[in-house]
This record gives sequence, C-alpha cells and structure tokens, in this order.
Amino acid sequence: MQALWSPIVSFLTGKSSEERSLHSHGSSDQVAKAVEEYVGLYSKNEEQIDERKAKYALMVNHYYDLVTDFYEYGWGQSFHFAPAFKGEDFHASIARHEHWLALKLGLKPGMKCVDLGCGVGGPMRCIARFSGAQVVGVNNNDYQIKRANECNKKTNLDHLCEAQKGNFMDLKYPEGTFDSAYAIEATCHAPERVKVFEQIYKVLKPGGMFASYEWTTTDKYDATNPYHKQIKRDIEEGDSLPDLVHHREVVKALTDAGFEVVEHFDLAADTRINSQPWYATLKGGWNLKNITHTKWGSSLTHYVSSCLCPMVNSFRVSLSWSS
Repeated sequence: MQALWSPIVSFLTGKSSEERSLHSHGSSDQVAKAVEEYVGLYSKNEEQIDERKAKYALMVNHYYDLVTDFYEYGWGQSFHFAPAFKGEDFHASIARHEHWLALKLGLKPGMKCVDLGCGVGGPMRCIARFSGAQVVGVNNNDYQIKRANECNKKTNLDHLCEAQKGNFMDLKYPEGTFDSAYAIEATCHAPERVKVFEQIYKVLKPGGMFASYEWTTTDKYDATNPYHKQIKRDIEEGDSLPDLVHHREVVKALTDAGFEVVEHFDLAADTRINSQPWYATLKGGWNLKNITHTKWGSSLTHYVSSCLCPMVNSFRVSLSWSS
C-alpha cells in the first residue's frame, strides 16, 4: 500500500512518508479514535465547555495531528486569517499581517521574542526574516515542532528560529527571558485566559510588549439567536476552541494578569484596511494561483481523499486475507 499511498499524499502535501502527521501515517484505527474523541467533545457543545477546558491539551493535539498537513496543503504555513486590501494577494496579506505585529512590538536584531502556539512556524520565520530578531516558538504538538524546525533549517533561519516543546499554560522559562511576545489566533485555545496571560507576563522582561490576534465574539452576537449559536459552535469545533468569549473578557483577563492594555480593536470591522472581509478566502471562487482555496480545488481534495480511504481499507483487508 505504501507505494500507492505515498505518491498521492506527497502530491497533496509535498512531504515524504516520514514527515506526515497522524492522518497519513497513523493506522485507520488511530485516526478513527482521534476523530471520535475530538468530535465527542462537541456533541453537546455548551454542556461540554468545562470538559473541553479540562481536556484542552488532548483536544488541540488531536486536532492538529489530524489537520496540519491539510492546512499546509490548502492554506500555507501560517495558520491564520488576515485582512486584505482590494487586489492584494492572499500570501501578501498574510505576510503583511505578520510584519505589522513585528512593527508594533518594535522587533529588531538582538531582541528575543516568543511565539505562543507557533504551529509549523510560518509566522515565526516571516517575522524573524523581516525584523532580524530571534524568535522562539512554543508548541505542545510534537509533529508540528518537528515540522517547524525542519522548515527553519531548510530556509536557513535556524540561527534565528527554534520551535520548542512547551505548554503556554505552564511556561518553564525563567522570569524575564523575553523582550517581547506574540500569539496569533493561539491563546483562544487556552482553557483559562487569565492563567495563560499570567504565564506570558512572567517570562517578559519589565516593559516587554505582548501582541495578540484573538478569536472573540462582539456586541453583535446574540446568545439567544439559534443561528448565531450555531455559527459560534461551528467555529469552536472547526478550530478546536473550548469556548469563544467576548472581546471584553479578553481585555479584562489581560489586565487581571498584570498587563496594561495599550490598544485593542476589532480588526475585522476596520474598513480602512479591510476592503475585503476576513472570510473572503474561504468563499473560494476561481483562482489558478490559489487553486486550493477555490471550490474546485477543495472539491478535488475531498474527492481524492474520499477515494483513498476505501482503497487503503480494501488493501488492508486483502493483506489480512492473504496472510
């Protein structure tokens, strides 16, 4: 089966069999169990918020074991959204979103910064290349850490970038280790906002800056509206979030953790820079350059993946029968 599976998955992800995550090198039983455990945490949604918070590490690890390669294939190595100017290329908007953080933090050569929840290191490499600062990525997913450091080396940025195993709810670095810190759509995975921000505050030098992009609800969210509740639930399940909270809760958690909040705003609502809605990329359309974002590209991926699963299972059955 390896001879059949490897070229097709490599076509989809651009990786060898040794590099791929759970969805491609795990057994069908492992994948099924991970999916079952993950989906089970959202089966009753609001009744399971406390359970998701208690099992957040397992939940997030299952999620990224399953989706990392597909994220890279369909989205790139920066697992986040970005506002876009009219006519701006998708990858250009992603890079600008990351450069903006570096500028806000005042990053420059000689500084040491921590990326909380660094994924496979796309933002870390972009920010280090742009600013010249050293960036340490913290991640709790073994596959993503391995992948991030491989990419750091391949791009000749391993002298500035390193992904390290860690839990941002319990950072092991000495107090005052970093000049600055950032998190891109990452601390929304945390079960306790105050605690994660306290950990970040602890490892920053006095006067150090922290910048973050967060998934939150706004004043427009109506908790009594079934449609709004379904959207919220789909985002939580689709992005492995314990619970989406209002932006005021995030601001309060930051101040409770000791931070002085210099500025905060709804980036999605800022029409001065958002000539396209943040979700525009998800709407697809026809685009040869970013074909994986189009309806045709996503349909093709779904079709190929769906075809492969029965082929793999049939091959396993035939092997068992012949043995």
